[in-house]
Amino acid sequence: MKFDQQIEYLVRSRHALIYVQTAEERRAETELRVVAERLKRPLHVWTNTQGLLPPLTDEKPSKLAPDLEALTQIWQHKGNGLFMLKDFHASLNDSRVIRLLRDLNPRAAKNGQTLLIVSPVLKLPVELEKEITVVEMPLPDRTAIEARIRDLLVVMQGKDGIDTQIEPQRFEEIVLAAQGLTMEEIENVCLKSFVQFKALNVEAILEEKQQIVRKSGVLEYYASQEELKNVGGMDSLKEWLRKRRASLTDKAREFGLPAPKGMLLLGVQGCGKSLVAKSIATLWGLPMLRFDVGRVFGSLVGSSEQNMRMAIRTAEAVAPCVLWIDEMEKAFAGVQSSGMSDSGTTARVFATFLTWLQEKKASVFVVATANDVSLLPPELLRKGRFDEIFFIDLPTQAEREAIFTIHIAKRKRDPKKFNLKKLGQATEGFSGAEIEQIIVAGLFSAFDAGRDLTTDDLQTEAANMVPLSVMMREEIDELRSWAKMRARPASGHEASPKKRSAQA
Repeated sequence: MKFDQQIEYLVRSRHALIYVQTAEERRAETELRVVAERLKRPLHVWTNTQGLLPPLTDEKPSKLAPDLEALTQIWQHKGNGLFMLKDFHASLNDSRVIRLLRDLNPRAAKNGQTLLIVSPVLKLPVELEKEITVVEMPLPDRTAIEARIRDLLVVMQGKDGIDTQIEPQRFEEIVLAAQGLTMEEIENVCLKSFVQFKALNVEAILEEKQQIVRKSGVLEYYASQEELKNVGGMDSLKEWLRKRRASLTDKAREFGLPAPKGMLLLGVQGCGKSLVAKSIATLWGLPMLRFDVGRVFGSLVGSSEQNMRMAIRTAEAVAPCVLWIDEMEKAFAGVQSSGMSDSGTTARVFATFLTWLQEKKASVFVVATANDVSLLPPELLRKGRFDEIFFIDLPTQAEREAIFTIHIAKRKRDPKKFNLKKLGQATEGFSGAEIEQIIVAGLFSAFDAGRDLTTDDLQTEAANMVPLSVMMREEIDELRSWAKMRARPASGHEASPKKRSAQA
């Protein structure tokens, strides 16, 4: 149901107290004026600085506080009408205001009066919980965004040096990028783009979304420049991501596809889980947000739960986007013992996140990584939380050769000058991160010797390194055993028991 229809039904059914939660004060006032005109009722707007406009009386204001003065005037007023009270949440700390609102409720309903408290924060006293109806005004939908951007293009038409001609595909990208912003933010960023780029630019809109993330203080905007081609192996995982590249578009919704929820990447440390997570944002052309759950937990009672809700709202405001949670098992460690250790705070925060993960409607693709599956709460792993759980094992011979190729090329060397097959054989049981460190160590040795890097340098460094698969053999075997029946392999191969034993 649209916001204006919802308000109209509440007004017509004589709901006297309505709390509208929104940061878009101007748009809320515009919508309320539309409702007032349809119902042929006057709209009076109150602010702490100007009082009620238009005024209800010609009499000189009394010595009462502005909020009490406004409620008193409404009490004395006999006619119907809508009364928009801006930022009135600050007055709800006053017991006199609360009492007057409770007294006014039946009287206003009888007179056809509706008081609408409009505020960006929901602050509801216990005394008014049963008497006030809360309505959250949604952000502008696609139709409203398209209409406003077209209006701005018409306004800017003919201005010196401004390009207002936009191809349909580019217009679609701009509208998609603008989703999640308020109408005022959309107007401001479009005008800024016209000034800076002489045209509408997607990058300018994404910069505005970065501002939203910075203001939250809980999420971090991550400018990912990694590409999936820099990830060695993992063919099954890459194909899965490629097929869902356009899954967040309206075309996918029209086709009947649900928006993807996310994926959980389990695996051995250093095998590329975080690299894959960062590459998804680049592949899909979406902004990436890094969620450090440690920032959620605060010292004040209730602040942790509030921070989690703020993080969720911010991610949904920036949608469509990728939300990256690294080493998730550490983020929610202690959920089972939360009742004894922190009075249940961790459990409540986790429950809020879990419910959102299951029920979310916004196009937020969650990418979570984990090394130790035994520390993950069981309820997180059940079907429906994530679209897929992938297990990233140690790289095979072919994948190790591909990883050497990628990292040697990154260091401005020609991979064809190296014996990749021999290097792959020398690094059996090594992770991608360990292979990268072999190349870095080899470069140091070659630089010290005053010559270029060779295959022998890399073989020497590999022989001197003890891989994690040797130091943590039991833990890795246990992780593989768990993943064999419960997770999908990221690579198209299925390593034999003999080979796995050799890798360990």
